[in-house]
Amino acid sequence: MSIEEGFLEVTGGKVWYQKHEGIHNNIPVIILHGGPGSSHYSLQGLKELAVDRPVIFYDQLGCGKSERPADRKLWKIDRFVEELNQIVKGLELEEFHLLGHSWGTTLAAAYALKHPLGIKSIIFSSPCLSAPLWAKDQMKNREQLPIDVQIALKTGERFGTTETDEYKKATEVFNKHFVCRLDKLPAFLKDGAKYKNREIYNLMWGPSEFYVTGNLKDYDCTGELKNITVPTLFTCGRYDEATPESTEYYSTLTTNSKFHVFENSAHMPYIEEADAYMNVMKDFLSTIR
Repeated sequence: MSIEEGFLEVTGGKVWYQKHEGIHNNIPVIILHGGPGSSHYSLQGLKELAVDRPVIFYDQLGCGKSERPADRKLWKIDRFVEELNQIVKGLELEEFHLLGHSWGTTLAAAYALKHPLGIKSIIFSSPCLSAPLWAKDQMKNREQLPIDVQIALKTGERFGTTETDEYKKATEVFNKHFVCRLDKLPAFLKDGAKYKNREIYNLMWGPSEFYVTGNLKDYDCTGELKNITVPTLFTCGRYDEATPESTEYYSTLTTNSKFHVFENSAHMPYIEEADAYMNVMKDFLSTIR
């Protein structure tokens, strides 16, 4: 296994990338991490896909190992689409698969709708393709939480006190139900916290997974999904904040798609059911010629 890494110039600064390559030179897959403002860190296990094809990680500008410019005007979806296009060109990729997780699926869809050339397939892992629908789903999810947790969340949002310990503790309860259900999180996840950029997350999304106030709050590409015609795979966890109902709905709108639910996972099946997740990804990618 060989590893290549470096930096590529994009609009606003330089982004870090890493390419894992095994003995098979099949069509590479680009991993689009979640966030916004997170990093590739939690998805690093996907390097196992390099058994069959090159795997390309990169940290979006402003987070991870990439540069962190202070210009707030950079944190818009159109620039992230442009950034991905610059990475494709910088790495001289003629054909590639896209595997996006969470916000990475938003980016994958926006990119595919603007720059379809070269894309062989798309994996939408725990997708957010409609921020309004996501917000609606989270209101339903919150109703499943203990009443005191619901009150703490509503109070923090009503009075703008989402930075208090009470609100943060209530958020942790939500996360335990709908983000990651493991009793003990892998140690490396805590280490990865330093790679996040909370300012980008707040500006583009909001103070939490379920309270959408940022510049993505009206994003909705469901009306355009019919224009994505390459093979696509939609996946989510049974208890995912990206609900099975909405994920399957996206799949029905997409011409050449498949749908899969990981029965023992929330929003992080690549960690909660790592082996099963990897098998599903490999099986899907192996069918694309």
